[in-house]
Amino acid sequence: MLKSMKRWWKYFTAKLNNSFDERADPKVQLEQAITEAQDQHRRLREQAANVIANQKQTEMRLNRQMTEYEKLTANTKQAVLMADEATKAGNTAKAGEYGTAAEAFANRLIGLEHEIEETKSLVLQSTQASEQAKAAVAQNSAALQQKLAERQKLLSQLDQAKMQEQMNTAMASIGETVGEDVPTFDEVRDKIETRYAKAKGMSELTGESVERRMLEVETASMNVEAQARLSEIRTQLGLAPSAEEGQKLLEQAAALQPEPGADGAATPAQPVAEPAPQAE
Repeated sequence: MLKSMKRWWKYFTAKLNNSFDERADPKVQLEQAITEAQDQHRRLREQAANVIANQKQTEMRLNRQMTEYEKLTANTKQAVLMADEATKAGNTAKAGEYGTAAEAFANRLIGLEHEIEETKSLVLQSTQASEQAKAAVAQNSAALQQKLAERQKLLSQLDQAKMQEQMNTAMASIGETVGEDVPTFDEVRDKIETRYAKAKGMSELTGESVERRMLEVETASMNVEAQARLSEIRTQLGLAPSAEEGQKLLEQAAALQPEPGADGAATPAQPVAEPAPQAE
């Protein structure tokens, strides 16, 4: 019974996890992963700082021991010299006292030497641990920077995926019928194109009609008469028309000449006012 309950519980938990992963927003999950990576890096830096601090403390203790060792060495030498001087002076009592002091300094030196050796070993170990901690922090920092750089790329890919999904949905509905009461896009396009083609055809037929040509001839005739009147006014004012204006009048007159009829005869063209001579 207990075994069955455990199996059902594991199944239910796995099902909930799958349901959660399907409904969870990848953008939020990405930010959670980045935040967790930053917290891990912060904890690693704190641990590395403790290791480096231990190394620094061990080095300072070794420096103090070395200073004390130098001082004890000097005191031991001085006690030996003073004991030797007292012996030469025949002062046996002082010589014995100085000898005892020198022996005490020597014993302290021996004990301090052992402490220095142990401290040196600790310094070596703490230095190695410190270097490993620094390397771990540097490696984890590089990994964190890579994750931060990839975050923007993943967010961009997520946005592109959403837009592509929307585009796929829109493309899937393009070919579908809108409804019975609403025409489809293809039907409206065919209707507009048919109306446009018909209007273009009527425009071409209108452009080739006799009435349009007659209107063009009448307009050209009015333009020629206006140019002739302007030439007459310039002559009265003593202003001779320029050679360019005279050539323009000739070209307009030639354009007004009708094409030969059915019997091959041409209708005479209207007279064109020639340019007046230049006033002296």
